[in-house]
Amino acid sequence: MTAPAGSARLRRLRKAYFGSPLSALMTLLSAAILGFILWKLLDWGLIHATFDASGTQETCAAKGGACWSVIATRWRVILFGIYPYEEQWRPALACLVVAGVIVLSCLPRMWSFGKLALTWTIGTIVFYTLMRGGILGLASVNEQQWGGLPLTLFVFVATGIIGMPLAIGLALLRRSDYPVIARVSGWIIDTIRSLPLLSILFTCAIVLPFMLPGFLIGEKLYRVVFGAALFFAAYQAEIIRGGFQGIPKGQEEAAKALGLSYWQRMGRIVLPQAFRLALPATINQFVIAFMETSLIVVVGFMELLAAGNTAFKTGEWKFAYAEVYVFIAAIYFAFVFGLSRYGAYLEARMNVGHRKD
Repeated sequence: MTAPAGSARLRRLRKAYFGSPLSALMTLLSAAILGFILWKLLDWGLIHATFDASGTQETCAAKGGACWSVIATRWRVILFGIYPYEEQWRPALACLVVAGVIVLSCLPRMWSFGKLALTWTIGTIVFYTLMRGGILGLASVNEQQWGGLPLTLFVFVATGIIGMPLAIGLALLRRSDYPVIARVSGWIIDTIRSLPLLSILFTCAIVLPFMLPGFLIGEKLYRVVFGAALFFAAYQAEIIRGGFQGIPKGQEEAAKALGLSYWQRMGRIVLPQAFRLALPATINQFVIAFMETSLIVVVGFMELLAAGNTAFKTGEWKFAYAEVYVFIAAIYFAFVFGLSRYGAYLEARMNVGHRKD
């Protein structure tokens, strides 16, 4: 008769953390240290914190805890940057649109090229219309006035939308049967990967206008997005190529023997398996891409972190920088943790399906 799963798990935990006197001592000591740290954070962030929007440095110092009054007073600056105050309902709605599109894309019933393409096309059009305006009675807002969370989401989503097809194309070109094509694409990938993202963003934002004719320059934000997407594509192409290498060669040869065309082999046999094998690294690459959006502040854009810096750099709130950074860190954590958990769900789902086969 097998033991219940709960008791077996309890025995494993007891063996791992209390298997010897030294192990038990280290476990108790670590628990005490973590408990002390958590209590200090709870005391600072909640028990003795000030939440009133009218709070000042004096009232916050008197309580001895965090001064969340800076968030209550300056949250619009943190979330929307210098976007016109009276129009800030538009970026708020645009963020909800992006969140809705992401949630829809995560539903298994939406996992087809047509549905995903339609969803993201409509979502992108609605997002851009709300942010840019100029039609449907919406006031026009220049891209230089975008900021905060909407700008961070725009750069991240646009990087993925542009970078993923580029990555697939580069990965397919690198495994081409023609040596010249394979070597040139490999040289492009390796060159981009050898450069820091900061230098690519700086080149796209500052240097390219001096090198291109006027009709090709375009808006600085879109040049920066293209640079970020190119950097993302170079790394993702190598991740996909690693997935290709994990597929038995006999499968593609069998597909050729069945008379399938190149695109049928790639679309139905090779690429789906490559993406399944490369899923953990792909999720990690998206997490990195989201965190790297903060680098666009170097080329003059007020993304989320830069907007947070602006929020506390007035004379009234200079003392409350820690609270602003904690608030921004919570936003980053929510997106990154949610993305990582969804990646874990996809891995478990695909592994289960593979075992059943």
